[in-house]
Amino acid sequence: MKTLFKFQKKRNPSYSQKFELFKSSICHNLKNLGDIKFIISVLKTNQIQTYYNKKQYFECFYLLAMTDYVSRENNIPLCIEYDYIRKYKLENPVFPLSIKAMCLALNSNEPKERSLRECIPEFKHFNIIEAEVRNVY
Repeated sequence: MKTLFKFQKKRNPSYSQKFELFKSSICHNLKNLGDIKFIISVLKTNQIQTYYNKKQYFECFYLLAMTDYVSRENNIPLCIEYDYIRKYKLENPVFPLSIKAMCLALNSNEPKERSLRECIPEFKHFNIIEAEVRNVY
């Protein structure tokens, strides 16, 4: 059974924008390095543990989810070193700012509902709603 982190507070817009930039940076890094080199880089630098130790859970979970997703896509076993982190998730779903904006523009929760259905499982595991990580320019 997964334990919920109770630390999640209402994020301020500045932090939401920083997290969006972080996610974009990780996606570009994946594109530039390629799948295998990306995984090696993340594991060699111990970035996941560093974010966890700093209590930067959004970043920690996003990076672990990305690593798990890319591992699955390439039939690579998961790094068991992070199994203790996989027991946790964010208390509330974290949607991309673009999905939140669509909900406001349409005055509907349908974009959120659709993104929940289309979410990559490794991200959804941590309550991070992410459907597209490879379509970056």
